[in-house]
Amino acid sequence: MYILLGIIVVVGLYLVFLYNSLVKSRQMAEEAWSGIDVQLKRRADLIPNLIETVKGYAAHEKSTLEEVISLRNQAQSIPSGDVAARAQTEGLLSQALGKLFALAEAYPDLKANQNFSELQASLETIESEIQMSRRYYNGAARDLNVKVESFPSNLVAGQFGFSQREYFEITDEADRAVPAVKF
Repeated sequence: MYILLGIIVVVGLYLVFLYNSLVKSRQMAEEAWSGIDVQLKRRADLIPNLIETVKGYAAHEKSTLEEVISLRNQAQSIPSGDVAARAQTEGLLSQALGKLFALAEAYPDLKANQNFSELQASLETIESEIQMSRRYYNGAARDLNVKVESFPSNLVAGQFGFSQREYFEITDEADRAVPAVKF
């Protein structure tokens, strides 16, 4: 009788441990996503200043400026929890910003402008922080996904509605391509 009661208590404590482990992993993934969201918001807030600075020097490059603005607005309109759509749109925004900086190469006065240089440096810092946040989020998502799929925690996860997280990753194959270097 005591042995059976002891086994029930041990199994019950183990199930509580598994549940708490899943809750912790889910919270880590949510915190990690929040970190990405904060960095993306910082970048989105910086873009209007960058556009205004470039407008004064490259007014006839309207299509590039409009593309950056459109993608920024599109990225901000995506619900925070839609990781795949957010990753795709942010990737397109990064490409458009790359075009914007390439455009600056054609305008020496713009390139020499201190405000533009400061904005460009700030954006580079934010891009680096986005990459760090992305790695942290993907690690937290991986840990949660492993627990949701692994036995016996998958039994607890299924009973309490824990689900896998999507990774925040590159969806455009062109972004993965190795750039051509010419001398």
